[in-house]
Amino acid sequence: METAMGFKEWQVVCDALADGRQSVILRKGGIHEGREGFSFAHEKFFLFPTRFHATGEQVRVPVPVEVLPEWQKGDLITITHRVEVEWARTVTDWEELQSFADQHIYTEKTLRDRFDWEGKGMACGSIHVAKVKVFPLEQLWVFPYEARYGGCRSWVALDEPPV
Repeated sequence: METAMGFKEWQVVCDALADGRQSVILRKGGIHEGREGFSFAHEKFFLFPTRFHATGEQVRVPVPVEVLPEWQKGDLITITHRVEVEWARTVTDWEELQSFADQHIYTEKTLRDRFDWEGKGMACGSIHVAKVKVFPLEQLWVFPYEARYGGCRSWVALDEPPV
């Protein structure tokens, strides 16, 4: 059986993906992505909401972002949606990246900061983009946060989802 994978993303972005305000995922990678850096290594995954690094100035949303501390051991995590990747690639042209502006909620400054960041296998002037389809779960998936979900990484192995 294939391991259920969670893709860690800001709660506000998970919400935007869930309600259709966002249809692409833009990712540079976290400091624990390994020597090769980030890649869209999974075509199907669950959205794992995080609070780490998120502030209201980084996204264009009609309501303010509530800045909360990152999950602590024992906090209940609620997974509400699963994702299927239609396509994924690395974009190295700023103008091409800007053509996705109506498909995400990031501010131009946030996008530029990510695009220009260099490290962990990614060159300055590049970012991973995945066009995705998002599906609600028939049953909410609630489980306690564990230390194994922590760290600045994009992918986390999850236990078996509810049927």
